[in-house]
Amino acid sequence: QVNLVESGGGSVQVGGSLRLSCAASGLTYNQNCMAWFRQAPGKEREGVAAIYDRFSTYYADSVKGRFTISRDYAKNTVYLQMNGLKPEDTAMYYCAADVVGGAYPWHAVNRFEAWGQGTQVTISS
Repeated sequence: QVNLVESGGGSVQVGGSLRLSCAASGLTYNQNCMAWFRQAPGKEREGVAAIYDRFSTYYADSVKGRFTISRDYAKNTVYLQMNGLKPEDTAMYYCAADVVGGAYPWHAVNRFEAWGQGTQVTISS
């Protein structure tokens, strides 16, 4: 019932910027925890950033100071602004929604019930 659609991925040079968007539909409440994950070939899916409301955000240490997660409640859209991109940021990026709610930490994959199809981000050097 919940549908998430990512967009904004692409190929950029080292040091460049991208803004990813996640359009959500089917969510009953607009304060569900939303997050961005990424997965590179041969690696586990890892949490990048999460937002619970206007005042609660979380980031992986590897992206702090470079990435910013935000949410537009009116448009039911979550964004991930990525600046100062590095080769290690290359991955498939996924949007996720905590539909039911739970006590798992923000970076736990099993906290989230709904997932988007992913958008590829490639950093070239």
